Amino acid sequence: MKYVSRVTFAAIAAVFLLASVSVPSDAVAGKVPSASRFDGNWSVVIYTLQGDCDQSLRAALRIIGGQVYSEDQSYQASGSVAPGGVIRVTVESGDQSASGVGRLKGNTGGGRWRTATGSCSGQWTAERREY
Repeated sequence: MKYVSRVTFAAIAAVFLLASVSVPSDAVAGKVPSASRFDGNWSVVIYTLQGDCDQSLRAALRIIGGQVYSEDQSYQASGSVAPGGVIRVTVESGDQSASGVGRLKGNTGGGRWRTATGSCSGQWTAERREY
């Protein structure tokens, strides 16, 4: 169980944390999403408060047109940021999944996350970085 929790947690961390993120395929095809005031590169730290997952991890996230993107193909990530700053992200890797919710405001943000099974949960904080 500890291994499964760590894999799921690593997938969440990859969405929220220091990983390079690619430009979405729509942008490559010339369909650039409308800009969002939260667009940019974000540094995120995830903290486990309950469960047998790594205590904390740091990674990167890119938001383009209010959509969350990741380059890592080992998991599927989907998410969005509403105009008011509410962010929701779901991560799936194999039969494991986790979700995170929170709020971005200006150049900072924070919220909570949990695995779909509830085996791990915690908080995350974010800070916008220069391009």
